[in-house]
Order: sequence, then structure tokens, then C-alpha cells
Amino acid sequence: MTDVPTRKFKMSVQVSPEHGTYDKMRDAWIRADELGADVVFTWDHFFPLSGDPNGLHFEAWTLLGAMGEIVKRAQIGALVTSNTYRNPNLLADMARTVDHISGGRLILGIGSGWNERDHFNYGYDFGTAASRLKDLKRDMPIIRERLGKLNPGPVHGKLPILIGGGGEKVTLRIVAEHADIWHCFGDPETAAHKSRVLDGWMEKIGRDPSEIERSVGLNPERFERIDDYVAAGFTHFTTGSPGPEFDLSFFSKMIEWRDAQG
Repeated sequence: MTDVPTRKFKMSVQVSPEHGTYDKMRDAWIRADELGADVVFTWDHFFPLSGDPNGLHFEAWTLLGAMGEIVKRAQIGALVTSNTYRNPNLLADMARTVDHISGGRLILGIGSGWNERDHFNYGYDFGTAASRLKDLKRDMPIIRERLGKLNPGPVHGKLPILIGGGGEKVTLRIVAEHADIWHCFGDPETAAHKSRVLDGWMEKIGRDPSEIERSVGLNPERFERIDDYVAAGFTHFTTGSPGPEFDLSFFSKMIEWRDAQG
């Protein structure tokens, strides 16, 4: 079992499984872990999202099984799993299993799903944005119930759940009801507004807003405004590292910033 470091700020990287070989992706996981990543994420798609749409690509949850053995210190997870791709009971069992492989370091990241090409090519019903959110709302209690029934259960008794998205009427209510971590994108003003909406939903259902960690995606331009995100209550920052080279130079700057904060 590996203890998760406690820090004021977290810096994480999404090693996107597109355009690169498995060996290079594996090397990127190791390098990110050695740099001090708090979480090494993958994503849950079946085709590249940039460059050649038919380029090299790998599946998320089988990769997470390998990451659980290879990444030695950081937490791991998908940013985020598409709820539409797997039966919720099966997903809970997969997550519990990977959690044990990793020694208790899995974050169960999940969202309602959005990529039409993935759905069409793999035979999943795409539905509508509203129907996919309805499915997520239905499935979150099923996932949590199955996690409570499994023997053995998650290593630490409870899996941290990350939910991604920013829809103010439905998504953020689901976040308020079920998430330990909320992940969003946008400039500091947009992220701050969404965070206030989330606070409102949490107050309505009787949860303390401080119970949910606030996470946001960063790129080099938005990194210049990191103090504005911090002022809005964000403490977890994630950037991407796609193939084929899986460059971690910008992520290294993020780690340097985190470590300078003490």
C-alpha cells in the first residue's frame, strides 16, 4: 500500500494514448512519476483527438492496469472515463481491481461522454447530451453501491471519485451529489463562476463545499494566470502530454511552481 502525499497544491499530467508507441508512453509514465506528479492520467477514447484521426491509439482501462504496476508513487486514473462505454457494475469492479493493482492509488474519473465517433465505431448508443447526463445520474449510485458490495473492497475503503464537466443545471448537481474531485476547463473567470455554481448546488443538498477538491486544466498561456485560479479556490492543476514524444517540459515547470509554494 502506498501513502498519497499531502500537499497544498497538486500537479498532474494526462499522458494521452495517441500517436505514440506503448514503450514511449510507458517511459512517459515513469518520467512523470519521477518528476513528482501527483496524478498520472490517461484518457478514455478509442481514436486520436488531434493529428491523424486514424493514428496510433490505445484503450484506457487496460492501460490503467499496466500503470498500476509501473507508476510507483503517483495516483493514477482516467480523465475521464466515459460512462456510456461500460456497464456501471463492471466499471466499479474494474476500478476496484486496478485500485488493488496500484496499492490503493486509483482515482475513478468519470463523465457523461461526448465523442460521437467513439460511440458510432464501437456500437454504443450516442443518444443526446441530455440522455447521456441522465444515464450518468442513474449510474453513479449503481457504481457506488457495487463498490460497497465487492469483496475485497477498495484498498482504502472508498475510491476517490472525480467527475468532469461544467454544465450548470445537471452536471454540477451530479458533481455535488457524488464527487470528491471536480475537474473543469476554462479561463479563471469561467472556472470561478462554475465553482460558485457548484457551491450553490452543494449547499442545496447539504454538503460542505470544502468537501470537493477543485481541479482545472492548464496550458502554458493559462499557467501565467495560475494565481487567479488559486484565488478562485482551485488547488489541482492538470496539463496534457500527447504522443508521439510525450513531452513533459511544461509539466516540469508546473512541478517547480508547486514545490516553490512549500
